[in-house]
Amino acid sequence: MSSWKKSTKLTGLPVCKNPAHVLTLLYGKIIRVLNKMPASSAYRKYTEEIVSTRAAIVAACPCPEDIEKNICCGQAEELILQAERELHLAKNLLLTRPWEPLIAKPEPDQWLWPPPVK
Repeated sequence: MSSWKKSTKLTGLPVCKNPAHVLTLLYGKIIRVLNKMPASSAYRKYTEEIVSTRAAIVAACPCPEDIEKNICCGQAEELILQAERELHLAKNLLLTRPWEPLIAKPEPDQWLWPPPVK
């Protein structure tokens, strides 16, 4: 497929020659990482819903213009950047395991601001 546009008109963001293919790969990777998280994880539930919806749109509309129109969150290149960042975040969350219980009990006034004078 030849370039479907000459520029994104965004500094430092080049045109992707085949955004549907790239997005399909990224969304698949994100789903595989999410599947390693507990099903009860809020991040997994909501991210899986968004990514699955977007993946279905990409599968149904291989034309970049249609993908942009139906996802409605920027240019295809911006969607790729978003997916790359989501994949990075999902991998980091898999390492840090925020769904597990805390190691130590937090102080009762931990979230008060300004901190109480003792």
